[in-house]
Amino acid sequence: MKPAPKPEAKAAAEPTAGDDRLKAAVAAWVANAEDAEGAGDTVGTDGVQTGKPRESAKSGKPEEPARSAVSAKPTDEPAAKSTDEPAAKPAAKAAPTSDEKPADKPAAEPDEKSDEKSGEEKKAADAPADKPADRPTAAFGVVKPKNGTAKPAEAPAKKPADEAADKPADRPTAAFGVVKPKNGTAKPAEAPAKKPADQTADKAADKSGDQPTALLKAPAAPAAGKTGPKGTADSDSERTSQFVPLKSDAAAAPAKPAIPISVTPPTGVPKAPAEAERTKQTPLPPQSAAGAEPTGPAAPLDLLAQLTNTPPPPETPVRTAVRRVKIWTPLVALLLIVFCVVQAFRPLPDPTLKLTASKSYAFDGAKPSLPWPTEGQGHVEVSGLGTIGSFGEQKPVPIGSVAKTMTAYMVLKNHPLKQGENGPMIDIDAKAVSDAGKESEGESVLNTVKPGQKISLRDALSAVMIPSANNIARLLARWDSQSEEAFIKKMNVTAKDLGMKNTTYTDASGLMETTVSTAEDQVKLGKKAMEIPALVAITKLPSWKDPSGTTHRNYNTLVPFDGAIGIKTGSTTKAGGNLLFAGQKEIGGTTQLIVAAVLGQHKAPIIDTVNAVSKKVLIAAQGELRDHKVVKKGDVVGRVDDGLGGTTPVVATKDVTAVGWSGLTVNITLNDAGRKLPHSAKAGTEVGQLTVGSGPGQVRVPVTLKKGLAEPSFGSKLTRLG
Repeated sequence: MKPAPKPEAKAAAEPTAGDDRLKAAVAAWVANAEDAEGAGDTVGTDGVQTGKPRESAKSGKPEEPARSAVSAKPTDEPAAKSTDEPAAKPAAKAAPTSDEKPADKPAAEPDEKSDEKSGEEKKAADAPADKPADRPTAAFGVVKPKNGTAKPAEAPAKKPADEAADKPADRPTAAFGVVKPKNGTAKPAEAPAKKPADQTADKAADKSGDQPTALLKAPAAPAAGKTGPKGTADSDSERTSQFVPLKSDAAAAPAKPAIPISVTPPTGVPKAPAEAERTKQTPLPPQSAAGAEPTGPAAPLDLLAQLTNTPPPPETPVRTAVRRVKIWTPLVALLLIVFCVVQAFRPLPDPTLKLTASKSYAFDGAKPSLPWPTEGQGHVEVSGLGTIGSFGEQKPVPIGSVAKTMTAYMVLKNHPLKQGENGPMIDIDAKAVSDAGKESEGESVLNTVKPGQKISLRDALSAVMIPSANNIARLLARWDSQSEEAFIKKMNVTAKDLGMKNTTYTDASGLMETTVSTAEDQVKLGKKAMEIPALVAITKLPSWKDPSGTTHRNYNTLVPFDGAIGIKTGSTTKAGGNLLFAGQKEIGGTTQLIVAAVLGQHKAPIIDTVNAVSKKVLIAAQGELRDHKVVKKGDVVGRVDDGLGGTTPVVATKDVTAVGWSGLTVNITLNDAGRKLPHSAKAGTEVGQLTVGSGPGQVRVPVTLKKGLAEPSFGSKLTRLG
């Protein structure tokens, strides 16, 4: 252990660097722990020197502290001996003089009075005893008994202020306050009676808590050979470890009293009075203001905190950004994983076909000019392609028996008839028989019917469309809708649905002049009627034989010539000659349907006039049709889009021909033909069709995959947004 520096040396020593002070503080603490077995002067119940004489181990009487020869010398001479010399033997027992008596009498001798001491000696002796608090350095201030077992000093009489402090406190530092006996069991010393000034110090000390830094803040005990508070000298054998201060004041500061220590006796040792176990603490010295010079030595643990407990660096945008990245990166990564899983297993969108070829084709040349009559009105269309020509004012006019086309269309729509079948049997009612007698009035009727007969639907429709029997047209209306009035309402509703804006039906036969229409409206109806094969099979016949065997000719003399297939004639004095007709033309691998109407022909014979005019129009329209190849076999006409950015080309399986006339523009479309497109397929798989035009004469060509269709990639699945 390093020798304690002399007081003069301490006063003259200059402060060292922070690291040196820290190292010295730690070294002193370790040295004190190793020399804990060394003994000092007499220790009071709080584990510090009290200046009180020890009692003799044999007699139990208080011993008078031995006076050192050095004590008589002036105070400016050194009092400490070199630590290298052997420890001094304990001073001989001396009888107390008349002017030197114990500071306090034991509680057992209340009548005795203690001798008076000098003011300075009394302050030095009493000050350490009044300091409270259990400290971690308690073990370093304990007196180690020499020989035998020391008797405990009797506790002085306590004052009421001290009784509240008798309660023992359980502290983690209790073990350091135990006196280690040398020969035998040491008895705890009696606590001296405290003065009122000491009691006030104790109360102030009780307010502070036990600090684990008490060891480093405790003042050093007097070195061996030094003059104690009363001027007595300590022997080397009784000298405790010396705490080496890190910094001393430039000016000689008054010596600080030793820190009182609570002593907890080991097992087998009698317990000290309650005052010895009371936990007390010295308040921390106040810190100097910022920028002010320190007034005393800095606390070692405070210095340690200043050197090691550096504050965190200040917040900066970079540090804030880094911290946020560390926090959010795992969350973002988790969200990305969930997103990838969801995207990978979401249902794929349905593939679609998209046209890459031209969407239309325009035929060169001017619009055709047809041989129209000089009166009336007319209109010609090619079903699915458009209007070839039109003439006259399209205004509503009586149409006569042409109205029977709507009657036949309505019945077949409500009662479909397959080609080759006769259909249901219809009863001939009395009204139909009576109406047959109107032939004399100029009506067209089927006069072979009799009451109670039955007629098939096919024969009834034939009687209406070929000999134009009015009585059978009214019979079909009653059979379909229970009454003619109800049927007429249906006729007008159907006309509106077909876009026949200028048409009005007032009867099922067309005999009434109030049944009016236009050539254009009748062409719309004719195109829809020619889509029913059962009806076409009837209208294209030049004649028909009724159930009675009577043959009736077709008033439409266009059939069966020049591709004519119908449809219906109509003539009255008011309406003149009228004809709704249809013809076919084979061209470009297709069969084109031409539908036309000529109304208001009053030149007699009116029925022959309208047939002749209509024939010219039909032949001219057929001559205007031509074809043109718009797509070759193997040409890429479109692609399959998988919905995620992937495409596969499709090609036509054969040549595609457009049919039209000069100045006509036909539409070209690509569709899936009603089939669902696959997500993956081999090359050559049929996936749709290319269509040119519309209606019955449109051109349809299958399209196939040019190469294999592959399912969308994983990357495409992840990046899809829809």
